[in-house]
Amino acid sequence: MNTNTPPPDALRSAFDRALRELPLVAILRGLRPEEAEAVGTALYEAGFRLIEVPLNSPEPFDSIGRLRRALPHDALVGAGTVLEVAQVVRLAEIGAELVVMPHADTSVIRAAKGVGRLCLPGVATPTEAFAALAAGADALKLFPAELVTPAVMKAMRAVLPRGTRMLPVGGIAPDTMAPYVAAGAAGFGLGSALYAPGMPPDEVARRARDFVSAWRALPG
Repeated sequence: MNTNTPPPDALRSAFDRALRELPLVAILRGLRPEEAEAVGTALYEAGFRLIEVPLNSPEPFDSIGRLRRALPHDALVGAGTVLEVAQVVRLAEIGAELVVMPHADTSVIRAAKGVGRLCLPGVATPTEAFAALAAGADALKLFPAELVTPAVMKAMRAVLPRGTRMLPVGGIAPDTMAPYVAAGAAGFGLGSALYAPGMPPDEVARRARDFVSAWRALPG
């Protein structure tokens, strides 16, 4: 295991700080290893501190490792589309901090917490949400957001433990965040509206700045 990874308490503190400062997760689906450093640096300079590479990208562990080495340690780097315990182990070995899932498989959540990683499982129902929290989830990825509307999210938050952090993912654009924030969203995962395979770093930077400006303009 990578011994440079901060201990769990320090990771939780870093995650809390990232969510306070800019709770937007960059989802770099399709990123190639040779692009990782330039794209990651563009995002970091725009203010992003939460970055994931989905594991159905080309050579994702290589990209994640390059991002982790290139970016300062106040950036939290990891994988999305994590489906198996073995993948969690591999992420821990390369020093990744984030385990993001499209589902709420409690065995994967427990594995992530067992190796001291932050875990954001995907949920779409209260049943999944309660199971994920019981397994140790640090926050909940509300997925797909196209299905789970702001009204549904608000109803779910009414029965979940106070302080549960929910981050809608799926179809989020700068001009679609406000209704979710009004319903209590703690942040967002940003996919194709932020990054598409092969996109030049300067275009990623422009889109990142647009998202940051939109977030900053939301009512406090």
